[in-house]
Amino acid sequence: MAPSLRTVVRRMGLRPLAGPMDSVVRWVAVSELEDPTPFLEGDELLLTTGMRLEGDFSGYVARLVARGVAGLGIGVGLSHEEVPPALVAAAEEAGLPLLEVPRETPFIAIGKAVGELLAAEQYDEITRAFAAQGRLTRAALRPEGLHAVVDRLAREVGGWAVLLDESGQVRHATRGARAEAVSGELGRLRGARMPASLALSGPEGHVVVQPLGGGARPRGFFAVGAAEAFTPVAHTVINAAGSLLTLALEQGGAQREAGRRVRQAVLELLLAGDEARAREVLGALGGLLPGEPFVVLAVAEETLEAVEPVAFAARLPADPAQDAGARAGRSGAGGVVLVEAGPADEVAGGVEGGVGVSGPCRYGELRAGIDQAVRAYDGSRGGVLRFAELAGQGLVGLLDPAVAQAFAAAQLGPLTAYGARPDLVASLRAYLECNGHWDAAAQRLGVHRHTLRYRMRRVAELLGRDLDDPGVRAELWFALEAGRR
Repeated sequence: MAPSLRTVVRRMGLRPLAGPMDSVVRWVAVSELEDPTPFLEGDELLLTTGMRLEGDFSGYVARLVARGVAGLGIGVGLSHEEVPPALVAAAEEAGLPLLEVPRETPFIAIGKAVGELLAAEQYDEITRAFAAQGRLTRAALRPEGLHAVVDRLAREVGGWAVLLDESGQVRHATRGARAEAVSGELGRLRGARMPASLALSGPEGHVVVQPLGGGARPRGFFAVGAAEAFTPVAHTVINAAGSLLTLALEQGGAQREAGRRVRQAVLELLLAGDEARAREVLGALGGLLPGEPFVVLAVAEETLEAVEPVAFAARLPADPAQDAGARAGRSGAGGVVLVEAGPADEVAGGVEGGVGVSGPCRYGELRAGIDQAVRAYDGSRGGVLRFAELAGQGLVGLLDPAVAQAFAAAQLGPLTAYGARPDLVASLRAYLECNGHWDAAAQRLGVHRHTLRYRMRRVAELLGRDLDDPGVRAELWFALEAGRR
């Protein structure tokens, strides 16, 4: 911040005559013009000997006030032995700071003094900025890295800070953070090109929002807010925090990816039956496999990050020839989690989206456990579904929906293609539901039993199947159930 007029007065021994002395001095200008304002920007300390100032000073003073000068200094002993009283009165009335500059004080000395004060202030700002950057860097080296930087940033600016993911969800926030307002603003901008920095101002204070990540698509955002407008030092600190957060995100992403590749290799060793080698590889990185018995959770790949800190989680192998869990190539499940049966419910409850849970298994049964979990995931509909619950829904629920639908179409196709006679399918269903009892099935359909007998003979002819064969009945019942899904 530039020095105040009071600081300049004290340093140079000037005499204040009128107006407040708390204005900011950003430069010193010397002019003997009757109207120097076209050559001023504002916040200057204007120095003059007053050689052209006489008579009515109100117009001259008004022009300086309108231009926003920091103050007016009159050098005495040349054009004027003392500052004209009329000028003092005009300055007092207009609120213009007015100073008397002794003859022995060169104007250039005042300019040098202000320059030194400005340079000292700039050096102090740079020093404070470097010190703040050092504190932010030390925070970034702490185990909680990202969160520590956000906490430190809030303290540096005397306000609050919040870290958000790429979707605008809050990952970490300090006390008093206006997280909902920031999320709402990001939501409003979704689909538009995010600027390099977004500044918001209002009655509740000032906010700066910056995207994180070096690519076209931000990997996250952070926002910082304070009651007062941010100083140049604060902006420097905010930019430094953005660089550190981006670096931490990029490094963290690379480390997570490396860890996932190792865990996927461990999973493939387990599927190959080499449990000892799998434990050895994972143990070298400080990881542990769950004890037996454990359950397998099938989850979407994008949710792995949420469970990686609390359980063994890995991507499913992508090649269908590699393992029994490769149905993920046709399923929405992209990852598996191995967790002891006890805490399985808590881990599954912390996952957003669908979760398929296998029955208890041992490492020798891992293939079957993965297959159970993936099948349950396919039927979870965004919630948590156990394989045992899926099995309770019938045989159809255990099969791939596309395969079951294709089987149903092939079995029942001759009936559905038989003109406009949907009553053949309904009659077949009633006949099978009543275990072949003509009277009961006919009553359910509301037709005579002879009508039903005729329809069943037509069904047998069209399908070329013997409806008295229990195996045929089972296949047709399965087809009818699969066709309803």
